[in-house]
Amino acid sequence: MTVAIIDYGSGNLRSAAKAFEHAANGERIVVTANADEVAVADRIVLPGVGAFADCLAGIEAVPGMRDVLEEGVCEAGKPFFGICVGMQLMARRGLEHGSHDGFGWIDGEVAHLEPDDAAIKVPHMGWNALTVEHEHPVFTGIDPGAHCYFVHSYALDVVDGEERLATVEHGGAVTAAIGRDNMVGTQFHPEKSQQVGLAVISNFLAWRP
Repeated sequence: MTVAIIDYGSGNLRSAAKAFEHAANGERIVVTANADEVAVADRIVLPGVGAFADCLAGIEAVPGMRDVLEEGVCEAGKPFFGICVGMQLMARRGLEHGSHDGFGWIDGEVAHLEPDDAAIKVPHMGWNALTVEHEHPVFTGIDPGAHCYFVHSYALDVVDGEERLATVEHGGAVTAAIGRDNMVGTQFHPEKSQQVGLAVISNFLAWRP
């Protein structure tokens, strides 16, 4: 089985690749900016660091990549994992520096964090506890209140609560993970979340949606 981690110029992918390689159980992990390689992969991972619009532009600048994502994830049903802004791009729209259409796979908008206490800082940065709201294979064996690493100023407000798999408390409940059909995404960085993150990655690699 081949797992393609998409490289579209959004930050250093070394830590993500190392984490997936560490969790792999015979899977081949490929970091690639080649749409043809993504097209033949069995699983697809989309990391993302930075602004929504910049990441979206980065994807669209890679010849054929947007089409390959639509075909592989939406038509062929390949397991997909979006990380941080890679998760946010799954939304219908992002509101960072203007309004930008996302992939539209999950109905919702990515908006600036507005904690209910002015003393709570944005960006939300550091370790925080997950609340898993809906059971999902990707969270198998994850203890209640497990801590993961976050760094973000925008969050996805999901229309269908069934698609919000987990939340984190930061001046109110903030979406920490989403999922539908063969797609999952995490706002936190599993590659920076030590053993919890490796467990999430391992679960993704073993998942048979």
